[in-house]
Formats: sequence, structure tokens, C-alpha cells
Amino acid sequence: MYFAALLARTEDGWKASDTELDDVETLSDLADLAREASPEEDTVLVLIEQEDSWFGVVRVDGEEDPRIYVSDAAAAARSAYGELLLTDELLGREPGADDGADLDSLDLDGTEDGESEEDDDGEESPDADAVPHSPVGDREILGDLGIGEKELRALDADDALGTIAEVLGASEVLETVR
Repeated sequence: MYFAALLARTEDGWKASDTELDDVETLSDLADLAREASPEEDTVLVLIEQEDSWFGVVRVDGEEDPRIYVSDAAAAARSAYGELLLTDELLGREPGADDGADLDSLDLDGTEDGESEEDDDGEESPDADAVPHSPVGDREILGDLGIGEKELRALDADDALGTIAEVLGASEVLETVR
């Protein structure tokens, strides 16, 4: 179960609308959807939460590139909606790098049965493509709106969107679409 909403900043305050992400396939599609919510090129926040396990904020300011924050990258990576947000750049990977292993280069030495491969020191080899169980992205995404890095990182996934909306003064409009 997920919830996604758009919060568009207007001259009269925040305007909220719920949104379905089923037709959104890329971050670019999501940014375009956000821009449509504010024809005046004002700030638009896309707020996403997935089963109280992670939340994400995408901020679109006019034609600028979207800014992204995800509370738990590993949890988000298990979600189709989270995968939209977890770009190579956000995860510190080389853009366009192949996510899957090349079958010709696999070393099938018995580790395919779930055993871990150990290096010469007896320690497990870190996976360079592993997704961290921690926040990723722009931790100052809401800094100018009253939620600094420390406050953002302290939010629990089960009530983060409500807390963000409350600080923004948009809790009533968010609740109308929830």
C-alpha cells in the first residue's frame, strides 16, 4: 500500500492533490506530473510513503532538476515507486551502469547457493551495488521551508508526511486528499 500526493505552493498557500503513480515510469515523468500541478512554476513537492517502511520527497522548482530525498534506500529499492526515485546519481553509482551481473563473468564456485564469498582475511566482500539501509538524497530539500537535515532524518516513516505537512502549514489540505 502506498500514498502519494502533490503539494503545490501558491500565492494563497499550499494546494494538495492525490496522485496515482501507476502511469509514471521515470523520474522525468514524475517531474513533469509535478510541473503540471503548478503552471506558475512554483515549488511542488511530491510526497510518497510506502507501507510505513519508507517515505520520499521530490521537490520540483520550475524547470530545475528535481531534488530527491528517500528515508530508507534499501526499503525503497524493494518498491516499484521507490525505484523511480533511486537514480544512479542518488545512489552514487556510475550512470548507466549495468545493474545485473554478466552471466559470462560469474564465478560459479558454490556461492550461488546463498553462501557468502569471503576474501583472504576471512571478511565478506562488500557489494559495490548494495543499496544502503539509510537515507539518501538531498537532506536540505526542505531546509528553506522549515525542516532542516536533522529534523528530516529524525522523521519516522509512519508519520513523516503528516509532520512535513504540519510544518509547512499544509496539514489540512493534505488530509483532504489522504
